[in-house]
Amino acid sequence: MLHFIVASHGPLATALISSANMVYGQLDNTTPICLTEEGGIEKFKQDFHQEISAIAPNVDGIVVLCDLECGTPYNVACTYAFNHKFITNVEVVTGVNFPTLLMTADFIEHNNASEVAETLRAEALNTVVVAKPVELVEEEDF
Repeated sequence: MLHFIVASHGPLATALISSANMVYGQLDNTTPICLTEEGGIEKFKQDFHQEISAIAPNVDGIVVLCDLECGTPYNVACTYAFNHKFITNVEVVTGVNFPTLLMTADFIEHNNASEVAETLRAEALNTVVVAKPVELVEEEDF
């Protein structure tokens, strides 16, 4: 089983999960961790460590969905992803968006975080579109 952490600057992670729960229903195995102005980087590091350490022993892998590459949530998540001594495989995907978060529901029962992270990345590319009018073809009446 996998666990998903949504990590963001500000309340974005919490808002995404709240919206997903409204649209999809309760997203199990999904946790928000937010970097706040009040808490700052050190509080975020503490919160992240506490959450990931509590989750890790109970799952096959963790996929962290971050808002921005090279930001604090990403950098902190990567310290776990690149630490070969950490007890659980951690994968980090940046550019989280609402459709990608909704897709995670299909992967909770999987056990390979690396494969799921790559699938989410590939599928996320299809979720960003530019709206274009659709031409309707009228059928001839007989």
